[in-house]
Amino acid sequence: MTSAPTSRFPAGAAVTAAALEDDPHPHLARLRAREPVSWLPALGGWLVTSREPALRVMRDADAFTVDDPRFSTAQVVGPSMLSLDGPAHTRHRDPFARPFRPAATRERFTAFTEAEAARLVGGLAPAGRAELRGELAGPLAVAVVTEALGLAGVDAATVRSWYGAFVEAVSAITAGGAAPAGAAEAYRLLGSAVADAVAASRPGSLLADAARDETGLTTDEVVANAAVLMFGGIDTTEGMIANAVLHLVGHPDQLRLVLADRDLLPAAIEESLRLEPSASVVDRYATRDTGLGRAPVRAGDLVRVSIAAANRDPAVFPDPDRYDVRRENAAEHLAFAHGPHFCFGSHLARLEARAALTALLDRLPGLRLDPSRPARPRGLVFRRPPRLDVCWET
Repeated sequence: MTSAPTSRFPAGAAVTAAALEDDPHPHLARLRAREPVSWLPALGGWLVTSREPALRVMRDADAFTVDDPRFSTAQVVGPSMLSLDGPAHTRHRDPFARPFRPAATRERFTAFTEAEAARLVGGLAPAGRAELRGELAGPLAVAVVTEALGLAGVDAATVRSWYGAFVEAVSAITAGGAAPAGAAEAYRLLGSAVADAVAASRPGSLLADAARDETGLTTDEVVANAAVLMFGGIDTTEGMIANAVLHLVGHPDQLRLVLADRDLLPAAIEESLRLEPSASVVDRYATRDTGLGRAPVRAGDLVRVSIAAANRDPAVFPDPDRYDVRRENAAEHLAFAHGPHFCFGSHLARLEARAALTALLDRLPGLRLDPSRPARPRGLVFRRPPRLDVCWET
């Protein structure tokens, strides 16, 4: 491990983990301008904040790998598609990725997702107010993942408790702490449910299909990847939906544009993904000594890519802190990562966000943020508002 002198990277030395958890964007902007690859003692490694080196790190799995025992998710769930590279990564990923190609995703999930979003919003409509992260974004993401995995008989609250334990553990490890004890019990219970799903072999069960795939994944490997799908399919999708509602409803001028032209809704979602990706950081480990900008990266160094910072690089996105549903290149964001570990669930996540926003705009006239309960995103790794209170006319 390198002992990079903080004197060479004074901007990075001044940044705390607490600041990045609370409101990272001013700090990330300073780093991007002064030290686009900087050593952050608070994170124990390098932080990449500009787009060009971010792409390089995510594309080059030979030089910057996830396959390291320090990788936070691997410490919680063991080896999986998220923490492997090369042929092992392909073996773990392919059985799960194939069913999420665009056409297959639309065919299998559109009707279910739209119906579930309409049901949830319809249940909220008479009240005139709601907390949308807990009452819409989370339940919708859980329902879709439960349907996809084929976890029949497992209620939504149980699934949410499992992935909540995993997210808490990953966040704690990323911040330099230890995983809470509850994560191990949650993982044991998930393993039991996955074994039941594999044994039942229900038609359309992603878990059963993966266990039968020619790649020969073991049940333990299927369990690890199921936990990874909960990160991507529940927590980050829940955050993506909550952030999209917060941005659109929190900018009445942009909301009026979308209400007048619903064809702008997909662009509004892409712009939200750019402005505040729900998974804001991805970790890699250098496999060899290499230069990354002015940074003398050494073999074994932790290299963290700030997706949140790369998405606001003014060299790519003019006036990057502005939410603009007509931004022409918003879809060039990196919210779903890039390279071998690009999120194959991106099509499904977008489908869920569109379904949720469509149901809200169709069913809740005068939708607005609750001024008595202001909301803004928080989180070091997973960024979304802790709660999202809204009201509307009844």
